[in-house]
Amino acid sequence: MAKNLEISFLLDFYGDVLTEKQRDVMEQYYNDDLSLAEIADNFGITRQGVRDSIKRGEGILLELEQKVGFAQRYRAVQQGVAQLESLAREVRFSNANSYSPNPEIERASAEMLAVIGQISE
Repeated sequence: MAKNLEISFLLDFYGDVLTEKQRDVMEQYYNDDLSLAEIADNFGITRQGVRDSIKRGEGILLELEQKVGFAQRYRAVQQGVAQLESLAREVRFSNANSYSPNPEIERASAEMLAVIGQISE
């Protein structure tokens, strides 16, 4: 069973919909990088029980993401914000290096970067 960063990401978004035990098992597997045997020892269950719990949890997380899509939208927003930041910095740099810098462009680009900084926190 190959560990998947996508499942770890989805676990951060939707982990609260899982049972506490199922979430703990998946966090130990995906985030703490424990083996099935180590997790089985921690919970007093079999390796097969751990594997079954992980597979059920994966199914729930993937189905939820397919239906709701919050994680995908979050990534798209993060990419958009990064692109906007890059463009605002480019405008600011071009303005500062022009023959006659425009103070209004400087003010607007500084304001954009401040808003982007607030969104990214």
